[in-house]
Amino acid sequence: MALTDITRQAVLEAMAEFDRLGRDAFLDTYKFGRALSYFVEHGGRFYDSKALAGYAHGQIPGQRRWTTDDFTGGEKSVARHLRDRLGFSMQVRKNPDWSRDELILACDLVYANNWHELRAEYPEVIELSALLGRYWAHPVDQRTETFRNPNSVGRKTTDIATHHPDYRGTPTRGGKLDLEVLAEFLANPEEMHRQAMVLRAAILAGPFDETWIPDPTDPDLDDASAQEGGLLERLHLRRERDRGIRNKAVKAHKRKHGHVACEACGFNFAVAYGPRGEDYIECHHKVSLSESGATTTKFSDFVLLCSNCHRMIHRSRPWLTLDQLIELLATRWPSPRPTP
Repeated sequence: MALTDITRQAVLEAMAEFDRLGRDAFLDTYKFGRALSYFVEHGGRFYDSKALAGYAHGQIPGQRRWTTDDFTGGEKSVARHLRDRLGFSMQVRKNPDWSRDELILACDLVYANNWHELRAEYPEVIELSALLGRYWAHPVDQRTETFRNPNSVGRKTTDIATHHPDYRGTPTRGGKLDLEVLAEFLANPEEMHRQAMVLRAAILAGPFDETWIPDPTDPDLDDASAQEGGLLERLHLRRERDRGIRNKAVKAHKRKHGHVACEACGFNFAVAYGPRGEDYIECHHKVSLSESGATTTKFSDFVLLCSNCHRMIHRSRPWLTLDQLIELLATRWPSPRPTP
């Protein structure tokens, strides 16, 4: 008997048994593991597709129920038959790809372990698994039951460790972003470890309201800058948009200079736009969060920049310092730069 002989009625009978026993008991009774990706959606409920097909096979007269070892699941077998031939709605659920933030944390484990992989049972892996479960970057409805579990975290450390230049075996497949984060660790391990520590602290502190923070993956920013468009970048932008600190920085500058102008190019919004531009300026934090760590921000940590100069500083990694931006402007402007 082939998979294609399973009927719609047999599948409906399998669903009825699934509902009667409940998911855990159904899977345990009929010797199936939990589905990782493919589910049948019917009547507002979700069913493990392979387990459903295995039970349904036994509902065909003269046939026995299949166990998990009797056939293969997935898109080319069970999913195709249940969806294309029998008309059931299939839902494919896969865990989201690892983000840069998550890879920094995983790579930091491998770095601390002398560039060797860590197994699922290691305490460090279990701890990181729990931490990533708290990270709000991936909504709960986008996660499967195996989301960043110890096995997946351990596997990711293997992907990283086997691509280290000193590894002599065959590397696992991994991904492009894995290699990029590994290369950054190899180039500057202390800085990357510091970023990992800041990420840990931020995740443990819990999510923040970021509705007023623009998406840092701006089309005007190049890939190197957009790549850091995760938690550290958003926290940096959040600090720059803190109204209380910004107002103190503007008032301090005005007391010292008598007016508010860009500290790089000297542009004065009030001069250009009149009363509408009075005291308007953007604030830039001198040191990024990844470099400073979770410190208390003071208004003296900011420089005041016009929108153009602020964008140029942030356009690509590494970000320019104020002095570097002023030097760049000096090479382009033959006339003296206006005084801020």
